[in-house]
Amino acid sequence: MTDLSLTGRDLTLTHLADFDTRRPAVKLSESARRQMQASVETVREVMRTGRVCYGINTGFGALARQHISSDQLVQLQYNLVRSHACGVGQPLSPAVTRRILLLKANSLAIGNSGIRPEVVEALLALLNHDVLPVIPAKGSVGASGDLAPLAHLALTLIGEGEAEKSGKLLQGKAVLDAAGIPQIQLQAKEGLALLNGTQVSSALAIEGLLQARTALLSAIVIGALTLEGLAGSYSPFDERIHAVRNLQGQMQVAEWFRNLLTGSEIWKSHQGCDRVQDPYAVRCMPQVFGAVGDTLAHAAQVLARECNSVSDNPLIFGNDVLSGGNFHAEPLAFVADFMAIAATELGTMSERRTDLMLRKINPRLEMFLARAPGVESGFMLAHVTAAALASENKTLAHPASVDTIPTSAGQEDHVSMAPWAGRKLLQILENLHAILAIEALAAAAAVEAQRPLHTTPELENAVARIRETAPAHTGDRRLDGDIRRLAAALQAGLLLDILPADAGRWPMA
Repeated sequence: MTDLSLTGRDLTLTHLADFDTRRPAVKLSESARRQMQASVETVREVMRTGRVCYGINTGFGALARQHISSDQLVQLQYNLVRSHACGVGQPLSPAVTRRILLLKANSLAIGNSGIRPEVVEALLALLNHDVLPVIPAKGSVGASGDLAPLAHLALTLIGEGEAEKSGKLLQGKAVLDAAGIPQIQLQAKEGLALLNGTQVSSALAIEGLLQARTALLSAIVIGALTLEGLAGSYSPFDERIHAVRNLQGQMQVAEWFRNLLTGSEIWKSHQGCDRVQDPYAVRCMPQVFGAVGDTLAHAAQVLARECNSVSDNPLIFGNDVLSGGNFHAEPLAFVADFMAIAATELGTMSERRTDLMLRKINPRLEMFLARAPGVESGFMLAHVTAAALASENKTLAHPASVDTIPTSAGQEDHVSMAPWAGRKLLQILENLHAILAIEALAAAAAVEAQRPLHTTPELENAVARIRETAPAHTGDRRLDGDIRRLAAALQAGLLLDILPADAGRWPMA
């Protein structure tokens, strides 16, 4: 990736997906500077004329009717940043924090927020020097924007915040020195512009999208491996079945299953068996996985638009200063909740497939995939862990967006809870990767138990990848380390290039 120039209109999910690994230098475009400066001039004109405009010369929230005198306008912005820094909980991850900085800078670059270019350049200096503000994960209800978390970001610019660089905690002026920037002297509207916005909600949802995509593509490979472990039927993947359903995601997933399964010795060995149909968790993988893919595609469309949006309030259009509600993160809450439901279903189905492999449905396998059932328990308790995580996810999948709680003396009386939707989506995905790791361990063992028969080259490659992380199961042993290491490897994309190259960015394309 070459250097990234922010215009406010051209940031893509691909930029955000690749940012942590490719790390381009980010700068403001000249067009963005002009757009921003024009809105700054409008703010200055409001101050000169004394026209009453929310957020410039009034209080905030339920205090919006309080007119602020001209000699207090700068202090108003500092008071806003300091008073709103009320976040609690563990800091957001470095990857999420980098995306927050990038999204915030890009949104301000559009030029509707009345903030000077040099303030955004300071944000980009933090990003380019990898000086990452310490942003507590909890404290935002997703309207009016992500105020508390973004206040902690804003504190770093005025020399009062905390940040990390290379694992070292920095405070106050040391943060500014590490980024090579002077302390920002806030002007009218600038504190509010930094705090008001949906960038924390967006970054969490985007991280969820990226992790869910990895989980889905991994589940396709692992599901095909499970099918071979069960000596299951290939007929449910026939192209004609999916063509008449006419759902794009389903047809795509079925095609990849056909690619992965064609040419297997295991499949050839059980032609003519009397098992007519497999249970739904095996037979309906294209239908469910395809629905998950279509869900992620919808989320990607919403999030791609949000990357280049203005979620501040008030907004400046020429000489007009308009108060609205773009800070309301309901669109992000909805898609995060939708992805949470989809990811939970991936885990529920994976747990069922693991259970099937332990039941001796395939007569070549032993109960619980143990070498000596009774003396050994095999994968009995690994499945219990998968069941526990799958059940936990069902509770976490309850939509955050159906909840609301009034704040600011009732002025902010309906909120989105989008940050919580995003955070619990990430909890679900952490559980999901562990559930998939357990299925992968069982599926690899089930395939190996059918030697000397082999599956397809693609799936043998998958088995080999799994074995690089977890040795073959040759008797009862601790499995917690295997599960943990494999879950982390799956989350990092261990099996993604097993799929054809056209998997690419699906379903984000």
